Amino acid sequence: MNRPICKRCLLRELDGEYFQSIYRYIENLPKEQKASGEEYARRLALCRTCDDLQNGMCVQCGCFAEVRAAKRKLGCPLEKWKKEGA
Repeated sequence: MNRPICKRCLLRELDGEYFQSIYRYIENLPKEQKASGEEYARRLALCRTCDDLQNGMCVQCGCFAEVRAAKRKLGCPLEKWKKEGA
């Protein structure tokens, strides 16, 4: 059965069992590579407002949004994560 495209959904909302390996990957990132919990949540909140988030993936770069948001040095391909005044 084909699932409809879920705009603005994150992986955890699609199928928790299937994507557990991705969450383990995020969990096991070295601390120095991880965004803070606050920054991760801020980034995902911005992703949730973006029309380019489909089925947990960013249409612009093809990555899983939750993985990209978890990595401190990565940014949004549309620069939506930039903080004002930064």
